[in-house]
Amino acid sequence: MGSLLGATSPAAVVVDYNVGPVLHGCIRSLLDEGVEEIIVVENGDPGSAASALGELAERVTLIVPGENLGFGAGVNRAVAALSDRAHEVIVANPDTEVHAGAIAAMREALDDHPSWAIVGPTILTADGERYPSVRRFPSPIIAAGHALLGRIAPDNPFTRRYRSTGERPDGGVDWVSGAFFVIRRAAFERLGGFDEAYFMFAEDMDLCWRAHHAGLGVGVAPVAIVTHVEGVSRAAHPYRMLVAHHRSAFRFAVATTQGPSRVLLPVGALVLAVRLFGSLLGVALRSR
Repeated sequence: MGSLLGATSPAAVVVDYNVGPVLHGCIRSLLDEGVEEIIVVENGDPGSAASALGELAERVTLIVPGENLGFGAGVNRAVAALSDRAHEVIVANPDTEVHAGAIAAMREALDDHPSWAIVGPTILTADGERYPSVRRFPSPIIAAGHALLGRIAPDNPFTRRYRSTGERPDGGVDWVSGAFFVIRRAAFERLGGFDEAYFMFAEDMDLCWRAHHAGLGVGVAPVAIVTHVEGVSRAAHPYRMLVAHHRSAFRFAVATTQGPSRVLLPVGALVLAVRLFGSLLGVALRSR
């Protein structure tokens, strides 16, 4: 397969929700890596994205829907507006910064694995620690165990299994975080983009699930490094984000659990409800 590197520059789509100055750093890092076409969707307050971008506002296309579309719907809107030149699409959270050479490494991984449609990087936190951005699809039992024990006992076997990076036969993985990845545009369009029923959270897991079922692989380029300052948008609306997170988790479970395991879905709903209550209570106590 002929190399895509140097043929066309990938485009990037970024959905912003009041992240402030870190959006400038995200766009600056993309431009520094040679990304020429960037679309920013302003899901937040009117004028917030343009204000954060400053002089870089002239280097991007800004879409202002006038409402918060949600992450997946925002990405879909942006991809639909890309030029025909973009054969690969970078999906980036506004609070990420790409390190030198990362995009080239992910594109090279796509080049080396024609069956892969999506490639993620190694994601680091702001403190330089490795974030578990590559994970297995959770079974109902694994999901329930992780939901109940993940915060109070992070090293429990359910969470370790969920956050493991077991390889598939093609050398790929189950799914990669939607905080930052590169996807072939033809594959994104074939899959119908993100499922907009997920307002926030789990839409990345769902996209990768559907990719596998369509015969499209998902992989990782370990040498590609991206820093993610996680939770900038969430901090302003913690209750709403927690509800969205748990709702999306259950939606994914309903959509993907098959056979006899479906009898466990009510148990899963109960577990998520208990976890949500505990999380909401924790936020309330910390804010006092």
